Amino acid sequence: MTTVNLTLLLIGGYMKESIIDVKSYITKSKLPGSDYVINPYIGCPHACKYCYASFMRRFTGHKENWGEFLDIKKCDEKINKSNLNGKNIFMSSVTDCYNEFEEKYRVTENILHQLSDIDCNLQISTKSSLVLRDLDILKTFNHLKIALSINTLDEHFKNDMDKADSIECRLRTLKALHENGIYTVLFMSPIFPEITECERIIDISKEYVDEYWLENLNLRNPYKRTILKYIANRYPKYSQLYTDIYINGDNSYWDMLATKLNDYCTRNSIKHINYFHHGSLSKQAFTSKS
Repeated sequence: MTTVNLTLLLIGGYMKESIIDVKSYITKSKLPGSDYVINPYIGCPHACKYCYASFMRRFTGHKENWGEFLDIKKCDEKINKSNLNGKNIFMSSVTDCYNEFEEKYRVTENILHQLSDIDCNLQISTKSSLVLRDLDILKTFNHLKIALSINTLDEHFKNDMDKADSIECRLRTLKALHENGIYTVLFMSPIFPEITECERIIDISKEYVDEYWLENLNLRNPYKRTILKYIANRYPKYSQLYTDIYINGDNSYWDMLATKLNDYCTRNSIKHINYFHHGSLSKQAFTSKS
């Protein structure tokens, strides 16, 4: 990769903004059931406190905190379409392809135009209403799922955890996508023990959500300490539960919740995929044609 431009912006704080040359937007995927991933950016201004992708700083050489840098990928080569027909493509695994800088750089839009005549299975995951900008091009895809990440109905908790769109805005976006004939997914991730209102989230959104993905909170260094300290300060009544799960390795809570949610969804004919036990994901169909 070659950095060809560097600027410094003030958007709710300093953001190191770099344009980098890459050889391809497409990367072979290590995600079960996904053949390729596309990450138009490196870094993410949403700065989610629980984001596993923050590990990337170890490999990219960024000294800034997670959420304070963004590399904008620039690829002069057109996407090689020869091997993409019938393949499962996921956008994005370590960034949000519709973060606020997409409005300026339009990398995701460019990629979508290149993919539009390929008979692929495309999944897009975002926290942003900016996805609605591309409705016209998105409607041309035959096999498309768009997932909005929502793990709370409490805007205060959401604001403590990320700088992305409000929960109300994300729900409106799901509804607008549904009304435009696009297959919608509510990605309930990450589920915080005893904080995420799982059944309530399903109840208020089920009229315009086609499928739910359920993923539990996984804590890794360096943000593990940050989250546990936050729980101890803001939700002290759950502190022992989080210690049992994330310090003592007791997963009985997740087994209980998985059973409870599976029973609830089955009883109410709610289509869902449970991603609690990541080791078994390869046995599940991550993508199906809608």
